[in-house]
Order: sequence, then structure tokens, then C-alpha cells
Amino acid sequence: MFAINHASAALLFKKKYSSISIIWFLISVQLIEYFWVFFNYLKLELTTTEKTVTYIGDIHLAHMPFSHSLLTTVILSLVSYISIKFILKDLKLALIISLAIASHFFLDLLVHAQDLPLWYFTSYPMFGTNLYPNLPYVAFFIELIFGLFCWWYYRGSKGLLIIIVLFNLFNFTTFSPDIVGLEKYFANAPTLLVSVILGQILITSFFVWYYSKKPNLGIQKV
Repeated sequence: MFAINHASAALLFKKKYSSISIIWFLISVQLIEYFWVFFNYLKLELTTTEKTVTYIGDIHLAHMPFSHSLLTTVILSLVSYISIKFILKDLKLALIISLAIASHFFLDLLVHAQDLPLWYFTSYPMFGTNLYPNLPYVAFFIELIFGLFCWWYYRGSKGLLIIIVLFNLFNFTTFSPDIVGLEKYFANAPTLLVSVILGQILITSFFVWYYSKKPNLGIQKV
């Protein structure tokens, strides 16, 4: 799932625990992706592309057992839960932060190619619905609808709605084999790709943080 919709997921957790800054949820929902960026820079994980990149199916997350495996998700969630529960003595916060961390794997599972590993020790089994390579337009609408649901559930502002829609539309050419956009520059340039994704994480997190603070101008409860 793209950065804007992972960032939007933070709104779900913020709604359940309004007293804590959304920054902590924004970090939590993207924690796995931060590890992915770090491990790619260190060449411990591998991202490859086809010779020509026209859409997301031409980008391959070829090796990412340390960041995106189910085992890593479980470990990070458990460590966070235990740490917050026993250090901060806040059971509710411990549960919500651990769920926010775990959300990244399960949201990716909805749309990814089969590139999400079980653990570090073998290449298989690999998980994913294969929507990205096989049904990219379906994947796009799933992501957009999820982002809109997060905004609706949070009862966000119009500004927040605009940000979620605009960033999803900005990514549209990456989902479209028929409309080639800036993704063409990712061909044989994995470091550039990883850096752009890091930039998207930081930028979308900032905008979701900023507009989540604005007065509620969205759909009101009846």
C-alpha cells in the first residue's frame, strides 16, 4: 500500500486514543517501511525493476525478509506492546501501538504481489493478493477507498480529504500500464526508487499530521 494510505491508517488509531499525538501513530504504521528503506540502503534487502518501468508490476520487491516478513511484524508488535505496557503502564496504548505497527503488513497483504515472506529462513511461502501486477486498477481503487474510509472514520477536515485524494491521484500513473509517468525513471534505479518512497513517507506523514489538527469540516455525526 502506498505511503498516503498507510499514513491515513494512523487516523484510525488516533481516533481510538485521542490523548496521544498522532505523530506516534504515523511512526508506528510506517515503522516497517522505515526498516525497508534502511535495509535497502545497506543492500541487505533488494529491490529490482524491469528494463522499462511503465507501472507498479514492473517493480519487484525481490528480497525483504527482515523488514516485511510476518515474523518481523509479530516481533516488532510484541516488543512494542511489552515495552509500553511495563514501562509506561498503559495497556490501551500498548495494544493500539502494536496494532498500528502490525497494520502495515496486513494492508500490504491486500494489494501486494506475492513478495511478503513468512520469516527469514526460507523464500517460501510468500504472501500477497497479486493485485499490483495483475489488477493494478483494482488495487488503486482499494487504496483510495481505504484512505477515504480512514478520513470518514476520523471525521477529518476538508483539507485532510483533499490531501488524501490528491496523493492517491498523484500515484495513479504508477498503477496504470497505459499512462506512463515519473515511474519510468525508476528503471534500473532502485536507490532512486527507495529514496522517492522515503520522501513520500515523510511528506505524506507531515500533511496528515498537519491537517489532522485542523477543525472538523468533514461529514458530521447525526
